[in-house]
Amino acid sequence: MTATPPARHPESYVVGVDFGTLSGRAVVVRVRDGEELGSAVHAYPHGVIDRALPGGGAVLPPDWALQHPEDWREVLRTAVPAAVAAAGVDPAAVIGIATDFTACTVLPVRRDGTPLAETGLGVRPHAWPKLWKHHAAQGQADRINHLAHQRSEKWLSRYGGRISAEWQYAKALQVLEEDPTVYAATERWIEAADWIVWQLTGAESRNTCTAGYKGIHQDGHYPGEDYLGALHPGFADFARTRLEHPLSPLGSRAGSLTAEAAAWTGLPEGIAVAAGNVDAHVAAAAAQAVDNGRLLAVMGTSTCHVVNAATLADVPGVCGVVDGGIVEGAFGYEAGQSAVGDIFAWWLGQGVPEEYRAEAEANGEDLHQLLSRKAAGQPVGGHGLVALDWMNGNRSTLVDHHLSGVVVGLTLATRPEDVYRALLEATAFGTRAIVEALERGGVPVHEYVVTGGLKKNALLMQIHADVLRRPVSLAVSSQGPALGSAIHAAVAAGAYPDVRAAASAMGRVDRAVYRPDPARADVYDALYAEYRALHDHFGTGPDKQMHRLRAIRDRALAGRSARTANDSEV
Repeated sequence: MTATPPARHPESYVVGVDFGTLSGRAVVVRVRDGEELGSAVHAYPHGVIDRALPGGGAVLPPDWALQHPEDWREVLRTAVPAAVAAAGVDPAAVIGIATDFTACTVLPVRRDGTPLAETGLGVRPHAWPKLWKHHAAQGQADRINHLAHQRSEKWLSRYGGRISAEWQYAKALQVLEEDPTVYAATERWIEAADWIVWQLTGAESRNTCTAGYKGIHQDGHYPGEDYLGALHPGFADFARTRLEHPLSPLGSRAGSLTAEAAAWTGLPEGIAVAAGNVDAHVAAAAAQAVDNGRLLAVMGTSTCHVVNAATLADVPGVCGVVDGGIVEGAFGYEAGQSAVGDIFAWWLGQGVPEEYRAEAEANGEDLHQLLSRKAAGQPVGGHGLVALDWMNGNRSTLVDHHLSGVVVGLTLATRPEDVYRALLEATAFGTRAIVEALERGGVPVHEYVVTGGLKKNALLMQIHADVLRRPVSLAVSSQGPALGSAIHAAVAAGAYPDVRAAASAMGRVDRAVYRPDPARADVYDALYAEYRALHDHFGTGPDKQMHRLRAIRDRALAGRSARTANDSEV
């Protein structure tokens, strides 16, 4: 008798959605092998709100960066159905969806999840979501750190000795001190990574990643009420009343897709929705960088560096270390640079003459390609420049967003490609400072892996290999966070037992694509010494010139804003 062959199970698929700084991207992925079958992007109509509230609203002070929650919902309504259509798969075969977000992007909401920006308080700037690059809370961060050091708060060492102005507490304290009305109306203070899951499931959830790295949740606790009350009496119950909630492990099922969210996305009601996650941390699975010692650099507008280790160590200047913050069973370390691609884009907008633009157009190149080609022909050090990569402050290892950029060595012979290359090199030097801090602190780095949009810049990747004196591996996917989210969706749906197993089957990486050249590396050692001299003078030395310049600027702009407001009232 002939045996009956086993029944063939149809293919199953998952959707990953990556909410970035300027757009949201959805990707449809085959569960069996991680093949990306279709994707779609939705650019946020409101982009980064950094000048005035939408519709001619209030003018924003310096260092503000807000976003519109409706832009995020539109990603679910447009990019997800478009990605499924592009993939050509039956939506009924989709078994799960997961999301990731820039962080710390945080917003005040009502108890039912309604953003205060979408209530009558929307005329007030502090009612709006604060994007990760909102740096106007540096003063609050300074006080948070000073008091924590005074009181020897034990959680402080988990964050390299400093809490960033980008994280939850500084931004919330700024709201309390500058607009108590909005703070009083804030019933929940929530990461956008968790808020978007709330939109999909209909119920609030919180994830271990954002709570640990951005919410100072360590060893099962948030900072105590006595410490928070010492910062401001009205802040004492902040964590208990506005943050406290059971935490969902990464890759776990946060809930099921509601009928409303199913109508938005075109996906089946009731499928698994994974716990929220941060874009950099979720991308580790896509790049097979979940093993200890594999440092992943997610390089885009900014860069986030994440690496797992077997042991807990105190590393000065890191953004945080969280048990299970990237994958269960390891301590996840995070560091980062507040601007990378943004720096290169700034130079293209400021320092490129018209003849360069005409040459790029004639050659069918964009300006990045043109300047990279011109800069690649230079010998290392041939431009005579060294720069500091602090145009948007320093995230790691100085954790100071009142610092600013520097280019030293300019002459009348300096060309646009010279400055461009110096800026590329500055970001690599900033990365080297982070890698050295990790290794000094007892966190080994065995491999350097890159994902994100900037991995396509061959010159930048080779510079990183030479500066770091180690090979650079590249994630295969061009959309690492979205693929990483899809991998977590597969785990939440029960297709794999854990994230490590799913990453092994669905993630992809090309090893050692760029290798260091010893001769170039020798010259870069000399340039890096000059970078460190500048770094230490402006960043850690007693002369706080950058802080003084920032204060002069802020006073001048505050005076202009006051004059503008008075003129409008006349």
